Amino acid sequence: MAKRGVFRKIVKVLIVIALIASVFMYPQWWKRQWNKIPGMYYVAQGDKYLRKAKFQKAIDEYKHGLALFPNHYEAWFNLGNIYVVYEDYYSAIDAYSNAIKYNPNYVLARMNYGIVASEKLGDFDGAIEQYDKIIGIRRRLVYIPFVFSNLRSYKQNIGLAYYNKGVAYRQKSTYLDNKPEDKQVYLQKAIGAYQEAVKILKNDYDARYNLALAYHLNGDYNLAGLTYCKAIELEPMNYEAHYNLAVLLNHLRYFKEALKEMHKANTIITSKGGSANQTRYVFDIMNDVTRSILKDNDALKYMEEEINKEEKEFNSGVTYVNGKVVATEDLDKAMIKNFQTCAAKSIFRDEDNLDEDETGENKKASDDDF
Repeated sequence: MAKRGVFRKIVKVLIVIALIASVFMYPQWWKRQWNKIPGMYYVAQGDKYLRKAKFQKAIDEYKHGLALFPNHYEAWFNLGNIYVVYEDYYSAIDAYSNAIKYNPNYVLARMNYGIVASEKLGDFDGAIEQYDKIIGIRRRLVYIPFVFSNLRSYKQNIGLAYYNKGVAYRQKSTYLDNKPEDKQVYLQKAIGAYQEAVKILKNDYDARYNLALAYHLNGDYNLAGLTYCKAIELEPMNYEAHYNLAVLLNHLRYFKEALKEMHKANTIITSKGGSANQTRYVFDIMNDVTRSILKDNDALKYMEEEINKEEKEFNSGVTYVNGKVVATEDLDKAMIKNFQTCAAKSIFRDEDNLDEDETGENKKASDDDF
């Protein structure tokens, strides 16, 4: 027994000596461990103030915590988000960079870095680099039936990265002082990114709308029209797709169809309390289209017939009480159906309706593409 007791004492002494030696051999590691506890405390305080929207106090606590424990990538991420609220975009980029430094697979930090770099600082290349990194991240997929699956969130992030990449390339083609041929290259890259996005974000209005807009800017009018129609079918009460489709139809001299879409856009804008400038601009376009129709008696007659037909269909779902329209489920359905119907879709299905110089070399789109 005595020998066993002596052996235990020797082991304890050796452990103490080893610990003391490690402190001298790895002082920085021990310093980090020593600082980690108070660092985590300050970060927790920062989280508490962030939840209460006391942003300046949250910043102060996060800075204290990160000075002691800089590896806390989530604190860097939260700090970056607060700087965005204060419109201190360079500090936000610095914070997101540190979050990425300590966790290279931190998708949210890379996504926010890209958005701020592109939308606020005009650093399109920096944004595109981050989106490419997200696309290149390979996560281990976990699926436990009825319990957990990260497949959907993983694919969603990839789709969003492609979408934001398309936005950055389109902005790069628009805002930078590029040569015409460079603008065309960037716009084509934007289209490619949007196409990848819609493969994943199949029911996302913004992805479809921006793809249509890129086709439109690139002169791919047939694909633009079809894709605007798809965006309208997904979210009929967003005015942008109606408005841009009207502009496209007006350019292609389909005046009556353009006026119908412009009416829808204006109805949505006014019902949602759009700005006076926005409403006036739409009215100006409508007036231009109307003047074009008035010059064509056949078009005017056809337009009157179509409007009467739509009003008849719409009124079939309306309920009146004391002479006033009452909101009903049938009325809502009638409105949605009316705005969701893209009557001009058949125009773009038939490329013979488009002049050769307008269609260029674009191939005819089919339902399978959308």
